[in-house]
Amino acid sequence: MLRIGIGGMSIESSQFCPHRSAYEDFRVTRDGELLDRYTWTDPESDLADLVEWVPLVHAVALPGGPVERATYERIKTELTDRIREEEPLDGLVYDIHGAMSVVGLDDAEADLTAAVRDALGPDALISAAMDLHGNVSRAFAEPLDLLTAHRLAPHEDAWETRERAARKLVERLSRGLGRPHRAWVQVPVLLPGEKTSTRLEPAKSLYRRLAAVEALDGIVDAAVWVGYAWADEPRCRAAVVVTGDDPDLAVDQARSLAQRYWDVRRDFVFVGPTDDADGCVRRAVASPARPFLISDSGDNPTAGGAGDLAYMLGRLLAHEDLASGRVTALHPGITDPEAVAACFEAGLGAEVKPAVGGGFSAGTGPHAEPYALTGTVTALESDDVGGRRAAVTRGGVTVVLTERRRPFHTREDFGSLDPTAYDLVVVKIGYLEPYLHDIAADWLLALTPGGVDQDLLRLGHHRVERPLYPFDDKDFENPDLTPVLL
Repeated sequence: MLRIGIGGMSIESSQFCPHRSAYEDFRVTRDGELLDRYTWTDPESDLADLVEWVPLVHAVALPGGPVERATYERIKTELTDRIREEEPLDGLVYDIHGAMSVVGLDDAEADLTAAVRDALGPDALISAAMDLHGNVSRAFAEPLDLLTAHRLAPHEDAWETRERAARKLVERLSRGLGRPHRAWVQVPVLLPGEKTSTRLEPAKSLYRRLAAVEALDGIVDAAVWVGYAWADEPRCRAAVVVTGDDPDLAVDQARSLAQRYWDVRRDFVFVGPTDDADGCVRRAVASPARPFLISDSGDNPTAGGAGDLAYMLGRLLAHEDLASGRVTALHPGITDPEAVAACFEAGLGAEVKPAVGGGFSAGTGPHAEPYALTGTVTALESDDVGGRRAAVTRGGVTVVLTERRRPFHTREDFGSLDPTAYDLVVVKIGYLEPYLHDIAADWLLALTPGGVDQDLLRLGHHRVERPLYPFDDKDFENPDLTPVLL
């Protein structure tokens, strides 16, 4: 029986977000609860006769600001201690994201991976499952033996990616195949996820090609990362890794994929039509399509935004048709625990006057100022994901205030409020997740300010390695895209 550990630390961290991710923000799983995350660890799985799965520790958090150093060290120490306690291990399924920033570190995943490799020793194989929005520096990739990433954005294949990483690891260990070669190359392009959705070209064709490369004799896996646009570190850029037993073929395929990415860099476009906040509100109100969805993309908590900006709420209520109630809008969800507490204390049907938003972001700019809201409490609810939440209605606008940072992606996230009952739905998100995509009669991507502002040039990157597209474009041609064989 092979003994394979499972563990990791997964978060996407915007360095332009004033929020700091603490230990309490992570869901930490161990023992049977950790094994229950995956279908392929089930005793009825076809891998059950081959592998003893060893749960180590896994920590995952909603994207946010950089991780506090003490939190990171605590989780890293537990993971590496558990690896040493369970030795010897034949391998590790390394379940991470790839875009974690930690206060005081330049390449958090490289630091974590070096510690994991040291704890495992030189002989065990490590197979990393990653988000395609991760960063892949050479220092991070070198200690790994297999690394793969999602091939869909939105990430409808996230669990498939983890299973692929696990099964490829089992295959190599059970067949005694040893370490494959990894052809690694970075591409000097850094784009936001909303410009690289695999629903659209050129990402659609680029990512579709990966399965064909993987199927080549002598190739184990092929992966492309777009990088994480809202961190300001030298590692932040696109990357390609082709893993294989045929080193020459792996290098050739990695070079081809990298060249294709570079060649189409100017063809990437936003996943939907865009406008500023007021333009989106004006166009949505005038449209006959209902419900009309607007993405408040600059404060998207699932990309690393603080989730506490009331900027869009102010723009909604500045429109006469929405303020008067002639048009209705639902706007979830602004994180403000104090405002939520005030609503619960006042009770359903009460008039409240909270100053909404800006808990994390106050002082970061005029867009981060709290909004003086006067309205009626129209819903009070609670769940285990986001804690308590309160809906407050003023005119035609109902805003959902949340106790904790949280997404609104599925029907269940909205609780008793039916988003299809409103003319407009304004969600803190980028590209629409499947449920939102399905209910939208039409939609716009609002290029709003915040910690994950889609306009990278106005964010103020100064530590990324230059030249880098789109920060540099003129006289920037033919970069060296020669893969390195690790």
